[in-house]
Parts: sequence; C-alpha cells; structure tokens
Amino acid sequence: MNFQEQIIQGIPSTLPPKKERNQAISHAPKRKDFLTVEEKKLALRNALRYFPKEWHQELAGEFLEELKNYGRIYMYRFMPDYEMYARPISEYPAKSKQAAAIMLMIQNNLDPAVAQHPEELITYGGNGAVFQNWAQYLLTMKYLAEMSDEQTLHMYSGHPMGLFPSSSEAPRVIVTNGMMIPNYSKPDDWERFNALGVTQYGQMTAGSYMYIGPQGIVHGTTITVMNAFRKKLGTGQSSRGKLFLTAGLGGMSGAQPKAGNIAGCVTVCAEVNPAAAKKRHEQGWVDELIEDLDLLVARVVKAKMAKEVVSIAYLGNVVEVWERFDQENIFVELGSDQTSLHNPWAGGYYPVGFSFEESNRLMAEDPESFKLAVQESLRRQASAINRHAAKGTYFFDYGNAFLLEASRAGAEVMVENGIDFRYPSYVQDILGPMCFDYGFGPFRWVCTSGKTEDLRKSDQIAAKVLKEIKKTAPESIQQQMQDNITWIEEAEKNKLVVGSQARILYADAEGRAKIAEAFNKAITEGEISAPIVLGRDHHDVSGTDSPYRETSNIYDGSRFTADMAIHNVIGDSFRGATWVSIHNGGGVGWGEVINGGFGLVLDGSEEAERRLKSMLFYDVNNGIARRAWARNEGSLEAIQREMDRTPGLKVTVPNLVDDEVLGNLIP
Repeated sequence: MNFQEQIIQGIPSTLPPKKERNQAISHAPKRKDFLTVEEKKLALRNALRYFPKEWHQELAGEFLEELKNYGRIYMYRFMPDYEMYARPISEYPAKSKQAAAIMLMIQNNLDPAVAQHPEELITYGGNGAVFQNWAQYLLTMKYLAEMSDEQTLHMYSGHPMGLFPSSSEAPRVIVTNGMMIPNYSKPDDWERFNALGVTQYGQMTAGSYMYIGPQGIVHGTTITVMNAFRKKLGTGQSSRGKLFLTAGLGGMSGAQPKAGNIAGCVTVCAEVNPAAAKKRHEQGWVDELIEDLDLLVARVVKAKMAKEVVSIAYLGNVVEVWERFDQENIFVELGSDQTSLHNPWAGGYYPVGFSFEESNRLMAEDPESFKLAVQESLRRQASAINRHAAKGTYFFDYGNAFLLEASRAGAEVMVENGIDFRYPSYVQDILGPMCFDYGFGPFRWVCTSGKTEDLRKSDQIAAKVLKEIKKTAPESIQQQMQDNITWIEEAEKNKLVVGSQARILYADAEGRAKIAEAFNKAITEGEISAPIVLGRDHHDVSGTDSPYRETSNIYDGSRFTADMAIHNVIGDSFRGATWVSIHNGGGVGWGEVINGGFGLVLDGSEEAERRLKSMLFYDVNNGIARRAWARNEGSLEAIQREMDRTPGLKVTVPNLVDDEVLGNLIP
C-alpha cells in the first residue's frame, strides 16, 4: 500500500509482524514500575481494546513485555512503515483541507529530525507526547482523513474519542491532555495513569501538534539572552566574548546555543545525553562539541580573550562545569539552566557523578536512590552558582523548575522570607514586563506547501508589516518592534528550519492580525502557493497560567489560578480556531501549570480573514486584560490603547491604591 492507502486504513486489517526498536535513535528512559498486578492487567485490557479479539493472545504477551521493559505500552509493532515527516499538504488523503493541515502538523511533531524520542511518540521535554501509543496515531490519522468540515474530532489525552457532528464554524479538533482531578495531579499520578494508558503529558506544543523544532523557542531565548546582557552590561555594550553558561540540548533547550550565537556571545551548553548533543551539532545548532573538561576550560579562555562569538556543547554534567569554572576563576557573565526539571525523577535531570547509562538504570531500578542523587546534585549546582553570583554573574531561572526543585532539595536558593527565590525568573525580569504585558509573544506559522520560497515570501511580508506598524508604535514597544524586525530579516540566514517550513517571531495583537491578514491575501493572489497554519507556543500572553514561569510577574495573588488559560481555549474555540488544546503540565511540571493553544488554517478565503481577526484579537487581549487587572504597568497601557482603537472592547481596569493609605493602617 502507498502512503495515502495506509493512512486511510488506520489500524491494519491483518496483524503486522513484530517490529524492533531502532537503536540508532534516542529512546525514552525506562519509566518506574508503579503498577500493582491488578493494575498491570488493567493496562493490558486498556491497550488490547484497540484491536480485534483474535489478536489479543499474541499481543497481550508482547504488550506485557513492553510494560516490563519500558514502563509503558507503546505498541511498536504498529509503527507505520512509511517515512515520518511533514509532507506537502496536497499529499494527505483528506476531505477537509483543515484536517489535512492537522495531519501535516502531527507528522512534523513525530519527524525523527524534530522529535526527541520519535518511536515513543515523544516530541520534547523527556515526556511531551503527541500520543500514548501507535494505535492512537493510526486511528487519529484515519479519522482526520475521513472527517468533513461539519465534524469535530475529540482527543482525550492522545486517544481519539471519535468524530462528532458539529458545524463549519466549530474547531475541527479539540485536544485535552492530562486534565486530572486536582487531587490526582502529583508527579506519581502521571506515572501511574500514563502507564495505565488513560492520560498523557502533552507538554505545551507536543500534544497540540504545534511544535516546530528548536526554532520554536530559539527566538524567545534570543530575546531573553539579548536583554539579559543589556541588563548585565548596559545598553550599547557588546556581548562578544562574554560567557553564557547553561545546560540542556533537548527539543527546547537545544535552542540555547543558536540563540547565543545570534545574541553574539560565547555559549557553553552542557548535555549528558550523547545522542542529543551530537544531533544538535550535526544540525548546525551548536558550533563545537567538546568531551573533555580540561579542553573546555582552555577553549573558553581562548574564546573570551579573542572576543569570539561561538557556541560549545560540552558532553558531560553541567555541575562539573560550574564548579571547575569557579576553581579556574573563569568569569560567567550570564548563567541559566534548561534541563527538564519539571520531570526530575524520570530523565529530566541527570545527577553529577553518574554516567548517562548509570542514571537511566538507577531511575528505573532504584528510584529512591536516584531521587537522592538528583537532590544532592541540585544542592551542589546551586552552591556553585551562588559562588559565581557572588563574583557578579547574572543568573536567571529559565522557567524549567530549576529553582523550585533546588529549593525542595534543600539548596540555598531562597531569600530570608522563605517564600521568594534568590534569583529571578526570566519572565519576572525580562519577558513578562518587556513582552507579555504588552501582548508580545511567540506567534508562529507553517507553510503547508513545504516550499522554501513560500517561507521566504512570508518572512518578507512579516517584515514589511512590522516596519509599517513601528512607524506609529509608542516608545514603550519600539525596542520590541526593532528586535523582531531584525530577527525576521535574518531568519533565513540563521538556518532555523528543522522539519516543516516554519517561522516564529514575537508580535502583539496588532502585529499578529495584520501579518495573518497579509498572508491570507498573499494566498488569495497566488503569491504563496498553499495554505498557512498559524499558531503560537503556549508560552505566551494568554494561553498559560504558570506561577513559576508565564505568570510569575503577576503580583495580585492570582498567579496560582488558572481561569485565564481556560477562558483562552474556550474563547478561541468559538472565535474561529481550527483546533484548540488545553493541557495540565508543560515546561514546569505536571500539576504546576495549565496551558492552552490553538491552530488556525489560512486558505485565502474571506472566511479565514474573518476568523483570524476575531480569534487573534481575543487570544492576545484576554491575557493583557488579566495582566492589567493585576496592575501590571505595561498591560494597563496596552489595554487602554486597545480600547481606544477598538469599538466593542470594554475591559475592567483597576483603581490604583496609594501605598500611604495602607501604610497608615498596617505599619
């Protein structure tokens, strides 16, 4: 059968032969054995319900073997034989153009060049899954091939519950991931219920089909690093030869060395997984790969003295780097960490003193000892960072739960009040007040033709729109506008594409709508040859309630509430989104965040123009309104500006209280 026929078939009519895992690619670590005997039987029942009874005897033993060996049932036997990548939209068998676009995005998320553990259907972050197993993938693609524009596919944590009649105005797909009853949202609950096959961790853009490779985070990382250097060095000072030390070269953290190069500094990024480090080096996302700590010290000294712009991957543990650079008195201007500490006990963080292989064995066979080793490693890392900070290093938490888990391990990362961290979140210091409060966030698009010329044309259109907006933009957002104009004009030169022909830039509500409208017009007039999928990272103005990251600069006491994310996904769904998603977990951990996303297909029609104007406006201004109500200065300015130019928008704004009023009452 050809590709289209295999998609339409779904689960095969005859049992395919057993498949072995591809040992040449990265695989998810073995998960903890959490299930009782009865729960293991339940996990098998849950897996076997996808298949006819006559297959159960053979598959039951095989699935039990997977459960024992890997801690999950992935159904490797049902991995498709065709190559996994984002094909041009015209190659997908679909009755609905919107459904075909979603199929393209799903395959991009699972492309081995994009995904972290593709055979386990994990896109990034160690556990950010598109589906729980391959049966879910096969069924979902079949449903998308069959659906009309008057049906909606409902996805329950990777499981396609089915096609339901709806309307052409409704989203084509509704996605939820990990939406637990609150009292069952602890990390061990994920282990148990994921092993049972009833929920999954969708991360942010993995389980909502909007991941575009490391480019998806490289722009935000670039903005963060550039502005961190501005804070550290002062405006106008060069970052050449200045050192940025961090860790992680996975699906998201792999953006760091590329961002460092664009920001113009020396970047050292430690990574314990050889496959991840070599993958980023081969893809050109990091310039040099060093495995010896002595050689790293000599190379960094040389780079700083020569004022180089270079990125270096160190294959080893970052704790050793922090400690050695302290001993050698190598000054670190900028420091952070982007290991997946939202998932500290299952492969998100590897403790110093253990090899990669030893850690993988320990986390599966002796999880308590592994946890103790991780916590000791975090204490050592924090101690070394504290010594560097005393010398003048500007360290910031990159929203990966580093400070949170370090504090839980007993590391000295708290200030005297025992509530606040010693170091700021990058959202508190940079992205929150500079970007999110004004509505700037990670707007992205994918050219479904797969043609580089369509992406190039879209870059040119976006740059033209931003330059026009900048002419009348207020002073408070001039820097943001110029940074993004520079970014989009240099994007192709920086070779950011991995997988689909995709692009990202930070834009506010006005910018997103005007860029999208210009794209739609270009499709109508044939300047762009096929539809464009619009989306964003959930790491944005409105989509995510995350008290230690996206909403860490909310100071009215509401940062632990999740009303904004819920309103965002509901509001987008009836304003024209092609698909919407809402997740528990993502970035900072299961039970620590609620985040929502969307996808919107532009096909050049008047209907698409109507949808984009309505949906993109709300998607951004919902968050600005919430931030304004929290008394964030930038958001107060932004929402007032929006109300002045938009009839029909009327937002509740706060009355500000003078400090003296309360000071007199409560000394």
